Amino acid sequence: MNHIVKVLHTAKTETTGDRDNGASRSSDGLLDVRLSTPRSARIGTNPEQLFAAGWSASFANAIIIAARKRKIALPAKISIDAEVDLTLGRGGYSLSARLNVKIPGLERSVAKELVDEAEKICPYSKATRGNIEATIKLA
Repeated sequence: MNHIVKVLHTAKTETTGDRDNGASRSSDGLLDVRLSTPRSARIGTNPEQLFAAGWSASFANAIIIAARKRKIALPAKISIDAEVDLTLGRGGYSLSARLNVKIPGLERSVAKELVDEAEKICPYSKATRGNIEATIKLA
């Protein structure tokens, strides 16, 4: 467990309803989404999409941090395709995920080193490590 020295940010949201027919709004109003289940006729996103967006954005930032530490110039556009599955097994509901990282214009071995380092830096990767089935690979 990591000993907290300083809280850098606290995200605050309120969700009313549920994943089938709910809404989530951040305390600052910048996030305001309707929720719906996948393949529903109702307009809205689902928690898995929100988690995929959050993890991929955080992982991209971790790559940038890793590159800065090593004084490696990154190409302008790195991208991460994130897939988060809601699964049902004998133990009930759970998640699994895949992050496919693209760093064009960088030697593959260097890009792989950055991805490996980012996996150690990213708070989402730390939070999910050992808790869900997750694959992070360089595409």
